[in-house]
Amino acid sequence: MAVAPLTACDGVGPIPHSAGIGLRFPHHAAFLDTRPTAGWVEVHSENYLNGPALTVLEALRADYPISLHSVGLSLGSAEGVDVRHLARIADLADRIDPGLMSEHLAWGAVDHDFLADLLPLPLTEESLDVVCRNVDLVQTALKRRILMENPSTYLQFKHSTIPEPEFLTALAARTGCGLICDVNNIFVSATNHGWDAAQYLRSLPAEAIGEFHLGGHCEADTDVARLLLDTHDRAVAPAVWFLFEMALRVIGPRPTLIEWDAAIPALPVLLAEADLAQRALADHTAGGRDVLAA
Repeated sequence: MAVAPLTACDGVGPIPHSAGIGLRFPHHAAFLDTRPTAGWVEVHSENYLNGPALTVLEALRADYPISLHSVGLSLGSAEGVDVRHLARIADLADRIDPGLMSEHLAWGAVDHDFLADLLPLPLTEESLDVVCRNVDLVQTALKRRILMENPSTYLQFKHSTIPEPEFLTALAARTGCGLICDVNNIFVSATNHGWDAAQYLRSLPAEAIGEFHLGGHCEADTDVARLLLDTHDRAVAPAVWFLFEMALRVIGPRPTLIEWDAAIPALPVLLAEADLAQRALADHTAGGRDVLAA
């Protein structure tokens, strides 16, 4: 399979090894009026394809490195990629020239109808072939490397044959894509399934990791077993900060995103979370290298 070249954005440069935040609609005005200090910002691509939101993003592009994080390409779907949707994402990338682009190890569309969630897929050789084919198509169309994010999951398929870190490692090796190491997702999935989160981290190919994600989760109200939900509606949990410190030791500093997508707080609260991530990154800067420039 072809390895797509990674293009860096012009202007303010590529995504730095610093803490960034997810830009959401309630904070548009504050960003336009005050240009708060943030290393970079990420947006969900599908929310910025046209209209006033795209105008805001183009205005901020002059001052902030931008990451485009898509949620609708359904790269785990055996039906393949919706080429019309891919074309719209490609048009957005051409306009914004982002420093990073990313998607999820998940599927979320049937017969061109988009579902309301990112759904898990069985981790088998057949699924790996499907995802590799879809990722290869997307990277060729975008003329960019994308990063694939590990999911948070609440069930496991009995016929899965490949451990998740091995699946991601093979995906990166076969397509040349990079990976997002979502630390909160690792913690959620490891808790739900009884995995060893530290071993999961050590099993990932450090050279392929292009970004960390940090977000909040909650515990479901259930009498059956402990179940964590990846909600992105609160501060990062202490146990996830601890796992992030471990990730920095194992993998090294990378661009690190604070995700907060529901019950969105005032902007200073979000920036304070990013400051915590920035301090952790600063403590581990020595010896880090930019794998995306390699």
